[in-house]
Amino acid sequence: MSKHAFEKFIKPEPTGARKKEMIRQEKRKLKKEAREAGEAFRQKKREANYNTSPLPVKRNGKSNVTENTAHKKAGFGTQRNVNSNTRQQNKKQYATTAHTGSAINITKKIQPKAGKVSNTVKPLQAPVTNNDLMPLNKFVAHAGVCARREAAEMVKQGKVSVNGVVVYEPGFKVAATDKIKAAGKLLVLQHNLVYVLLNKPKDYITTAKDPEGRKTVFDLVKNATKERIYPVGRLDRNTTGVLLLTNDGELAQKLTHPSFEVKKVYEVKLDKPLVKKDFDAILTGITLEDGFVVADSLAYADAKDKTIVGIEIHSGRNRIVRRLFEHLGYDVKGLDRVMFANLTKKNVDRGKCRLLNEKEIRLLKYLNQGFVRKNKQAGSNETAG
Repeated sequence: MSKHAFEKFIKPEPTGARKKEMIRQEKRKLKKEAREAGEAFRQKKREANYNTSPLPVKRNGKSNVTENTAHKKAGFGTQRNVNSNTRQQNKKQYATTAHTGSAINITKKIQPKAGKVSNTVKPLQAPVTNNDLMPLNKFVAHAGVCARREAAEMVKQGKVSVNGVVVYEPGFKVAATDKIKAAGKLLVLQHNLVYVLLNKPKDYITTAKDPEGRKTVFDLVKNATKERIYPVGRLDRNTTGVLLLTNDGELAQKLTHPSFEVKKVYEVKLDKPLVKKDFDAILTGITLEDGFVVADSLAYADAKDKTIVGIEIHSGRNRIVRRLFEHLGYDVKGLDRVMFANLTKKNVDRGKCRLLNEKEIRLLKYLNQGFVRKNKQAGSNETAG
């Protein structure tokens, strides 16, 4: 098979002026986001100041608003007819509300799982601001336990407690000061983010532990980092190739969410040559038991051997490539993922791993951002129409 059979699926890395322009665009984007965040903060301060300003005070049958208008017309400027004690009290109230936050007692109802007795005890939280709060499943993911979707399932199953009380709502707001336990273990937020690229071999499963005692991918990456990491997505036991492991829950959520349409490229070895009719059917689209699926691209790896094909697909459904060919009557003898997002297994031997560099991490975090924004705008325009 040609060494560069799948180069057509892989976009070359930018160099020279194009690379510099991409870096400049990233810096501009970060500055713009910082300005918008600052403006939003200032707007909240103005609204808080407006909400805490005193009501008009009547004096001699007239409100101070009328007197202020009269003073302004006469050239004396605007005056506030409020005594100094009230003004100082308002300032203190605003400072407490806007900057320090107020003590919050959780009164949100905790929905127990069906068949369980409702617990009337509410978790207590320390004084925090809204910026410190995050959904419970996000906290679990950022603690390096699992990906965000799996964390949501853990919460729904009653495996997570907050301050000693089991919570069943993944969106339940928690703070870093809360004592959160998953399966009886106290969780701590991860601050040292790690990204590991593994070239997965056969006969390894993509789970942390296996009741049957089979080998897992964590046996291959145990010396790569001391941090607790977990795989982004899954590969079957007999599927090989690129697998990303990290403790960055936010990035893992992004790379597995359907809206980002993360590209995956596979090399597929079939038991018989792929005929043109089935070749065209895969590109046109096929309806499986769980819905319609279409490949983004398809090509023969070798013109003389049509049992080996390369397929590009962004669907993240379980065993989607194998099921696609099995639906057409082919037996998949070998499946190798040669690309995931913008990552390839180049210079990584089978069964080996390496840490991602800063450039690769940055590209992953900005992956398909423009595409997602475009889709959101299109959706909002359709709704408005």
